[in-house]
Amino acid sequence: MDDYNYYVYILSNAQKNVIYTGVTNDLVRRVYEHKNHLDKSSFTARYNVTRLVYYEYTNDANSAIEREKQIKGWNRKRKNQLIEGMNPNWEDLYGRITE
Repeated sequence: MDDYNYYVYILSNAQKNVIYTGVTNDLVRRVYEHKNHLDKSSFTARYNVTRLVYYEYTNDANSAIEREKQIKGWNRKRKNQLIEGMNPNWEDLYGRITE
């Protein structure tokens, strides 16, 4: 086992009608990349999906990847419920993780 944290995260656009689920071992860096559209052709850049609305972490990479796949397989209602359980107002949590 290594000493890394692995994050599963969900981003949304300002209108809350588009969401993106991802996995990373550096949440601050990865969300920064999304927010600044470092990959201009990415899904998140095309749809301006820049608001971090949910995240969770584990120290096991395989668990994080499996969890990402699980969430991606859910319907939108269930994803919304997951987000609202942590973040009822869909606030951008990026400031919270960079403090």
